[in-house]
Amino acid sequence: MAKLTYQQLDRCSAFAKLREMPAVQVCNELDPDRIARYELPAGGGLTFNYAARPVNERIIEGLNQLCAEQELREQFQALHEGAVMNVGEQRMVLHHLVRGRLGSDVFVNGRSQRDFYVEQQERAAVFAHGVRAGSIKGSTGKQFQTVVQIGIGGSDLGPRALYLALKRYCEAHAPSELDEEADSPSPSSSSRSPDPTLEARFISNVDPDDAAAVLAGLDPERTLFILVSKSGTTQETLTNEHLAIDWMKRNGPRSIRPRKHMVCVTAEGSPLAASDEYLDAFFIDDYIGGRYSGTSAVGG
Repeated sequence: MAKLTYQQLDRCSAFAKLREMPAVQVCNELDPDRIARYELPAGGGLTFNYAARPVNERIIEGLNQLCAEQELREQFQALHEGAVMNVGEQRMVLHHLVRGRLGSDVFVNGRSQRDFYVEQQERAAVFAHGVRAGSIKGSTGKQFQTVVQIGIGGSDLGPRALYLALKRYCEAHAPSELDEEADSPSPSSSSRSPDPTLEARFISNVDPDDAAAVLAGLDPERTLFILVSKSGTTQETLTNEHLAIDWMKRNGPRSIRPRKHMVCVTAEGSPLAASDEYLDAFFIDDYIGGRYSGTSAVGG
């Protein structure tokens, strides 16, 4: 692939022409076919309609010229095939590989990054099912009822947004005990507990009063903590980890082992990944930033 060039928008001739174009007054355009013409398939059964946006054919052609001048197609292909796109840190940008592979496979030290991300997502899914089904328990042998995530920035906001978006749907589709009993052919299977929908809470503020409010009323023996830090050294996250440990020691039995109530989402080389004190650990790497963590091992 030819060497790509990077230039600021204000240095592009196509961008200068776009700025000179008059604004489009959509409401004043009497075009009965506009809604149909300004529509594109978006995948997954969705359709993107931009008829209400202030654009016309002239502006769209100007945007196409800008894309060509900025080598947008070539850069998009380079991104998917593992080119160094983060020029400031000299890193690849591979968040797209957690969703699928559109270009050729990307290898790092002989390992397929797509296969690596899928492996971690599958491990996280198996772990989550074990927690809900009760096969993975806390250090005192009790089933988890609440999950508390500890993170900051994208490592907090992405998963929090996913939880809030899917909470009602999961509650509506979670199997009830009555459903289980109706489907059970024998008393032994009727005593089998369904996979429940666990409550989730989030700690991202280093103010101890905020954390205390999040933890209020929870049972330490039935609470699972998820520590999210790609580096494994994020001070705010580690501070709240120690706060959670102190809370479990103060409110739980003497036999409780706090870190066996914690699972880490981090990078392979971080201190959290290297420790066997935790219940488990799932990995991302330096090629996926925190802002994309909702679709990486964090959101898995």
